[in-house]
Amino acid sequence: MSALIECNNLVKIYKTAELEAVALQGLDLEVAEGELIAIVGASGSGKSTLLNILGGVDVPSAGDARVDGSDLLKLSARERVHYRRRVVGFVWQQTARNLLPYLSASENVELPMSLDGRPRRAVRQRATELLEQVGLGDRLGHRPAQLSGGEQQRVAIAIALANEPRVLLADEPTGELDSDTATEIVELLRTVNADHGVTIVVVTHDPLIADHVNRTVAIRDGRTSSEVLRRTEFDGIGGSQLVAEEFAVLDRVGRLQLPHDYMEALDLRQRVRLTLDPDHINVWPDRDDGEDDR
Repeated sequence: MSALIECNNLVKIYKTAELEAVALQGLDLEVAEGELIAIVGASGSGKSTLLNILGGVDVPSAGDARVDGSDLLKLSARERVHYRRRVVGFVWQQTARNLLPYLSASENVELPMSLDGRPRRAVRQRATELLEQVGLGDRLGHRPAQLSGGEQQRVAIAIALANEPRVLLADEPTGELDSDTATEIVELLRTVNADHGVTIVVVTHDPLIADHVNRTVAIRDGRTSSEVLRRTEFDGIGGSQLVAEEFAVLDRVGRLQLPHDYMEALDLRQRVRLTLDPDHINVWPDRDDGEDDR
């Protein structure tokens, strides 16, 4: 599959009168068309900044970011509106950002299509179909205050899908839900990914999401640091098991971030020694006591 999302050496710097904060410092990322991935990282790692850039809400300071062929550094104001309306759909953690409280579920889903100038009859029909697909066919006329938190997130997903986006971006979509409801939302995202073919990128702290996608990308200090790839292996006698394998991410200039627990276990600081074997590289602590660490 070709890459629908491509970020190369992406940089984002927030400036105030006296301070500069670097949120992204050379991040690389590729997401294939039709993928469902999770992005994880500590608070301040840059993951929400990345999502805002991909959503056309924020503009990168430098580097390259492309989504479905759109260069996010060069979009005009008019092109950015079109991009947010047609190319991406967004699901926020806070339901107040997803739904207008004075509109019904159906009217909330209809709104982005109406703003896009679609015919009234087609808008109403698609809104009904989407709400039925997310399991709310009997809640069309209910306003957000009459819906549970999980139901509100289901409506938000329907809204995000209204204009048939190529990419759905979700920022902590289960952050305000209990575990059972969160599980339902995770399964709904998997169903939407499979049935609509939409590429989904989820920023999350929730291990439930991170453990139920084929690829989880970790961001640390404004760069992608590692990826966990999951696959199903079959044993030949009808059995199967899910295998998860973690990889460090090597960027285009050869940088990688070693896991903190590896660094602490070997007391790696400042410098390390490298030796090259035919099929792998060895990393040794830099000792000044003359001992052979091997």
